[in-house]
Parts: sequence; C-alpha cells; structure tokens
Amino acid sequence: MILSASRRTDLPALYAPWLLKRFQEGQVLIPDPYRAGHGIRLCFQPDGIDCIIFWTKNPLPMLPLFDQLEGLGYARYYFSYTITAFGPELEPGLPPIRERLAGFQALSRRLGAGRVDWRFDPIILDKERTPQWYARRFSTLCNRLASCTQRCILSFVDPYAHLRGAFPQAGRQQMEETAARLAEVAGKYGLPLFTCAEEGDFTPWGVRHGACISREKVEAVAGGALTCKPHRGQRGACGCIESTDIGMYGTCTNGCAYCYATKNHKAACKRLQGHDPCSPLLTGWPQKGWAWREKEAQAQRGGQLVWG
Repeated sequence: MILSASRRTDLPALYAPWLLKRFQEGQVLIPDPYRAGHGIRLCFQPDGIDCIIFWTKNPLPMLPLFDQLEGLGYARYYFSYTITAFGPELEPGLPPIRERLAGFQALSRRLGAGRVDWRFDPIILDKERTPQWYARRFSTLCNRLASCTQRCILSFVDPYAHLRGAFPQAGRQQMEETAARLAEVAGKYGLPLFTCAEEGDFTPWGVRHGACISREKVEAVAGGALTCKPHRGQRGACGCIESTDIGMYGTCTNGCAYCYATKNHKAACKRLQGHDPCSPLLTGWPQKGWAWREKEAQAQRGGQLVWG
C-alpha cells in the first residue's frame, strides 16, 4: 500500500505528533468525506507499506521525528513540498519564506535530493501575476532549490466552485507562455519540469506531463517494482497511481486563499482545537454508532527490494 499524508491537509506542518503516534500504533481512522458517520479503520505494519508520501508547505515540525519514524521501520518515504511564487497575501498562515527555503534544504540534506519533490503549484495568472512575474520569482527560487531536488511539478489554478470566481482559469496562450518561460529558467539549472493534472500538452514548451505519485518515483523510493493501478478517485488528467489518504478535508489552517481542501478557515481552526494527538481520528474522537470498515495494508511490491 502507498500512504498519502496528505492531499487533504498539511499533516507534517500541523499534526506531526499525531502522525508519529499513528505509525507507532499502526492504526488510523479515516472518515468517509462523503458519508457522515462512516469510514475506514486502516491497520498497517512496515512490511505492508510500500511508500509514504508526505505533502506539506512547512516540514519543520516533522524534522525532529525522522529518527523515530525510521526506527519503527518506515524508511521508504518522500516529500512533496510546495513552495509557490506567493507571499502572505495569499498564504497568510505559512512561516516566512526564508524559513521554508531552509526547511527544504534541510530535508534534502537529510533525505537526498531524489526524495524531496518541489511543487510550484498553483500558478494564478492575472494582470499582476504575468508570465514574466512568475519567471522572475521562479528564477529566485530555483537559485535556492534546484540543487536540492530532482524534479519540479507545476500546475495552474483550478476554479473550484467555493472560490466563487476569485481565481478564474487563464487563457491557453498565457498558460503556454508561462510554461515556456518557466522551462527556460529551469533549463539553466538542469531542473526537469512536469505538469500535474493538466489537460493540455505543454511538452512543446519544455514541460513534460507527470504525476506527483508516479510509478517511477514510488518504485525508486520503494526499491522495487510495484503492482499498482491508476488512482480512480483523482481528476481525469491526474496520472498518479493508487494511494490511501489518511488525512481529513477541512482541517488545514494554513489559510491559503486558493485551497481546494479547506473551504472554511474558521471551522478548520475549531477542528484543530479539538485535535488530540492520541486519538486515532485526526480531529476529535470517534463517536458511538459510527461504522468503520476494517482494512489491512498489503504490500504491492512485485520485485525484490534493494532499499538498505
């Protein structure tokens, strides 16, 4: 099984002690986001987990926990680390950029450049944030990050209904110009660029179609071939392979204005107040009468592992 921790919320930044506790106990309750009072009780051991993907915009709270995590037997993991072109006007809950850049560099030193992916996502195009504007900011970031990673994944903003038109989708020509400018910058640093869940083909402009959880990436980290399927629960253009997400929607308090997973910041803050690191549930405790479907993590490794 591949664990995703998490597309739904920033677990490393906000819930790191809870994460470690889940791995110590080998159990987590995952509520069904579409059916109240139902969910999965996932039980797992290190030999049943092929790879873990940690998604974050701030890994600093988790850095001191790596030795304990690996001591439990969970050494096959990598980070999908988002650093965008924006400041506190759109990302008010994040630490200063200098701290997040230092966090990225610290992760790379600890894990190696191949286990820290850089997500430059989303790209929001408007009168102020032009292709030229992105190229300048991307160049500054590349100067600090390109040597610390082996790939950068970018994506254009999606006009989710709850954002009420705040970030409309850009025109095709402007998207292509942005892709071309970013690829030109990345080329100077020898940094491969990939898209994530984008319908269009940007390969003529130097950006390859990719996936955050690609088979090639996971197999490299897992150290062997996997028998895995495409993830049916993602958007149509998503090329990710199947994973199990252990997070919850509506629990991230980073406050990013473009967020797809948290629609109400005040409600997320309230849920964070109800968080107990000892609970198998991310926020609060399971209630009497809830229905939990039992699931046991099963490895998908088809070839011999070479991970040391």
